[in-house]
Amino acid sequence: MSEISRDEVAHLAMLSRLALSEEEIKLFAEQIDEIVGAVAAVQQVDTEGVEPMSHPHSIATAMRDDVLVPTLTAEQALDQAPATEDGRFMVPQILGEE
Repeated sequence: MSEISRDEVAHLAMLSRLALSEEEIKLFAEQIDEIVGAVAAVQQVDTEGVEPMSHPHSIATAMRDDVLVPTLTAEQALDQAPATEDGRFMVPQILGEE
């Protein structure tokens, strides 16, 4: 027995503003039935005692240690800028009025 009818597919297509032919509606109804069947099969799997997981393999977080390194001072960062104001880069305004 079909899980989704031709009328339901046509209704969904109309809500989605999709123009589907009768052949496409029939094809999509069959494909959706296959998807619903596959989901139903997965839902029947016994997962009793299985721990939830976010990844199929155990992985360690690959994060580096925080290490302080020398950086540019504000003056060094701004010394090659074409325009600065109050210790900041000055850029042309792109939004709104001046």
